[in-house]
Amino acid sequence: PGTGPARGRGRPRERYGLSGREAEVMGLIASGMTNAQIAATCFISEKTVKNHINRIFTKLSATSRSEAIALWLGTAPGPGPG
Repeated sequence: PGTGPARGRGRPRERYGLSGREAEVMGLIASGMTNAQIAATCFISEKTVKNHINRIFTKLSATSRSEAIALWLGTAPGPGPG
């Protein structure tokens, strides 16, 4: 079974409700790619990449790439006890 840095239940894609393409884009963001590199890799426009990123940020409740990456990889601090 899958092991890795992600904590919590389920894989990040299911946990955050991302589509297959959004999960692909998020993985490329986490690998350090720029929007232009993601567009070229996925054969989509940079505008489409930005649209995907906006939807990803909404679903992850993230306000930056670094925050989204931390949430995606399961390294962001979670809610406290109680």
